[in-house]
Amino acid sequence: MGEIEDAIERADREGFTQDPPKTLKGRINFLVKKLKSTSAVAAELGISQRSVERYRKGDRKTPPKEIADRIDDAVRARWQPVVRGRRRKQAATTAGITVETRARFGYTAPVGSTDDGRFRRLTVHLPPYYAQRLFDAREAGMSDQQMRQIVADGFREIYFQDDGARAMGLSKVEISDIDYLDISF
Repeated sequence: MGEIEDAIERADREGFTQDPPKTLKGRINFLVKKLKSTSAVAAELGISQRSVERYRKGDRKTPPKEIADRIDDAVRARWQPVVRGRRRKQAATTAGITVETRARFGYTAPVGSTDDGRFRRLTVHLPPYYAQRLFDAREAGMSDQQMRQIVADGFREIYFQDDGARAMGLSKVEISDIDYLDISF
């Protein structure tokens, strides 16, 4: 996953109305319920079916850290899909998204102005249109670079051009060298 997709996934997980199961047995039982069989859970986690059965019965209580992380990721990816969908729909129709980042921003501008990229720390609220574009790009499996360009377009319009009040000659903004990027909705 790329930086933008990771940020969307983190924002998705922040909206849970209940915490996922905390115990290993509870997590495995949740995965078995969602995936319909212990063999499907084993395939998802990259472990043996027998290990899944042992975790499920409580015979094994502490998996290696790598497997515990895979279990946690698999549970969180399937936890509260209705709540996640509702929050994404709200962001894409009415609320928009807030993007906080520290990255290098470069741009294409008229002759006589500088286009040297420089690091900026920005927190910008993007309108619902950009949220919808990002969610659609993620669903379509677009690359991180394509999703970065959607965010950069939003920054160009909202931050650099101030909704059409300035810098109208600015035609393209690019984001590179991302230190961190966080999205909330």
